[in-house]
Amino acid sequence: MSQNWDRLVQIMDTLRGENGCPWDKKQTRESLKPYLIEEAYEVLEAIEEKDAKKLKEELGDLLYQILFHARISKENSEFDIEDVLSASCEKMVRRHPHVFGDKKADSAEEVLKQWEEIKKGEKGNDRKSILEGVPAHLPALLRAHQLQARAARVGFDWEHVDQVFAKVQEEMGEFEEAFRGGDRERMESELGDLLFALVNIGRFIEVSPEDALRKTISRFMSRFRHIEEDIARQGLEWKDVSLNEMEELWQEAKAIEKNEGKQGL
Repeated sequence: MSQNWDRLVQIMDTLRGENGCPWDKKQTRESLKPYLIEEAYEVLEAIEEKDAKKLKEELGDLLYQILFHARISKENSEFDIEDVLSASCEKMVRRHPHVFGDKKADSAEEVLKQWEEIKKGEKGNDRKSILEGVPAHLPALLRAHQLQARAARVGFDWEHVDQVFAKVQEEMGEFEEAFRGGDRERMESELGDLLFALVNIGRFIEVSPEDALRKTISRFMSRFRHIEEDIARQGLEWKDVSLNEMEELWQEAKAIEKNEGKQGL
């Protein structure tokens, strides 16, 4: 591992060096942001596909992005990849005193509570709210989930899932009322409240709303492609196919998924 790590660092040094790659040399922290996000989501996709070979490759791409940012920081005389590794080691040991120290934590919940207390001590009094620290650039569903989880850790939470379902029904009623009234500003507000309540259900039953929606999107794309392929196979165009015929093909795609062990709408 050490040999490959040293080699990867050397490759990065060469690419950013005087006789390196024009594209690599041109990159900045800002220009690399989209690639960092893209590689992270490709890792998630490989995990969901349960494709170990693809996951190995995508983890390598994500690691390379981290190394890229560390290299730019080294050029700015700020820190290098060794500093990143050192800081991570120190943080993980510090935040796991129940493993590396004399603290005790017998459950995942206790670990999370202890983790937050340690983080608070690290940050001092800089944070004015426990909700601070959840990145603003997270996808909205994921950010809502994280914010709700933060609030729940201090007791701001429902006691039973039935209460959350009741809240969803309440928000659905308010959204429908806004729709019937034709108030677009209120519709937007009520739709946001409804989505936020649905995220709460996911959090309460330990189902990631971000993962759930992403998988639904994947199923939708797969089923829609099935419709497209069937229409093309018959030599037809969209205008030649009725909505009922499309629905039949949709149900056919669902049946195929069921036989393959997949689930969905």
